Amino acid sequence: MNDVEEALKKKIQLIEKKEMTGLVWFGNDLRVLDNDVLAAAVEKHSKIIGVYFIDPKLFKENKFGFKKMDVFRTQFLLESLNDLQHQLLKKNISLLVYLDSPENRIKDVCRNHQINTIYKQKEWTSEEVNSKESVQETLEKHIVIKEVYNQFLYHPEDITLKIENIPQVFSNLRKKLEKYVSIRHESEISKLTSENICLEKTNIPSLKELGFDTLQQENKTAFPFKGGETEALKRVHNYFFETKKLAFYKNTRNGLIGTDYSSKFSPWLANGSISARTIYWNVKKFEEQETKNQSTYWLIFELIWRDYFKYISIKHGDSIFKIGGILHKNYSWSENKKTIQEWIDGETKDDFVNANMIELKKTGWMSNRGRQNVASYFAKELKLDWRIGAAYFEAILLDYDVHSNYGNWMYVSGVGNDPRDRKFNTQLQAARYDPSHLFRKRWLQQTLF
Repeated sequence: MNDVEEALKKKIQLIEKKEMTGLVWFGNDLRVLDNDVLAAAVEKHSKIIGVYFIDPKLFKENKFGFKKMDVFRTQFLLESLNDLQHQLLKKNISLLVYLDSPENRIKDVCRNHQINTIYKQKEWTSEEVNSKESVQETLEKHIVIKEVYNQFLYHPEDITLKIENIPQVFSNLRKKLEKYVSIRHESEISKLTSENICLEKTNIPSLKELGFDTLQQENKTAFPFKGGETEALKRVHNYFFETKKLAFYKNTRNGLIGTDYSSKFSPWLANGSISARTIYWNVKKFEEQETKNQSTYWLIFELIWRDYFKYISIKHGDSIFKIGGILHKNYSWSENKKTIQEWIDGETKDDFVNANMIELKKTGWMSNRGRQNVASYFAKELKLDWRIGAAYFEAILLDYDVHSNYGNWMYVSGVGNDPRDRKFNTQLQAARYDPSHLFRKRWLQQTLF
């Protein structure tokens, strides 16, 4: 190809690019920095529109009697969407937010804005796959959906293992990833021209419009932070470079009280307000500027755990939602409603369990140590159907992530990846992690006024 032909080809490609509008269908990737979905769209199109659907189905009760998303997660989502809208506008990209299911609305969005390509984060769990397929059925044949892996530390395309050969034991996968796979650098996008701003405007609904009362934050919460990319990056900067708490993370991570015993990144990671890679590269920056020790590694270690449960869910599919789990164990589980409600309300015979459950009910947050204990107590002591506990966590937890939630519940319930099938001794755990009863008093002691 000569220079003239090459120039003509580039001109044609540029014209084609300018003529196309790309639609970024946001899900649990509510960020601008290191968003591979957004980057893929910007690379191919000169005009970009973002869209998010708040599906009314999220607020209906499931078969276990819980909403898919209760008030804490909902408020965090609304805060995240408001911030995303603001951050996208800095790049001259509009975000349209609809209180509607995607299958009802997305075809109209495509028609109104001359969309021929939709970009979204690749998902593989059944509800998300079904949603995408339902959308695809409504679209005109020329419109394609391009899915991009966007939620891993170790990118699936970089690992050499076949999915069916993913090790069942965490340490075996971790060692292979650390030895053979490199972490990709963060993706960034350029600012688009102001002509990209969409004339159509939408409003992000309020809690009240979604059927909730105004949420008053509990002043004892260990997670007083707001949703959104801005807050997530602020937390990284504070935890790493202002307070330098990262240097002590390994020693404090099992704490129960306060904002700084752990990183608190998980809610932002869960809805994609920050990426695992952004956290990883900030750890590396901290190691260069401040110190490299067991604590800095341990935070990365926890990010690998997060990847692990994602790979396990890819490997095992819907088994992670079934009563027998990925081991297909045939245990006898109870569904006693009175016992379940006592666990939810923090009215069991175990004060450590009760304190953690009341904290969760009042704040939408619980420490990792607490989660392991209350889940083990639910499944191993009360012998209740673990999926009910997992569904309650899904509704309430600020940092609900489908893969980690169901992966961890299977793990502690004896139907997942724990090779030792442990049962937590909650009283020994309380004596070790709450020896002065400060945590239990904090949540169990009635206030004087």
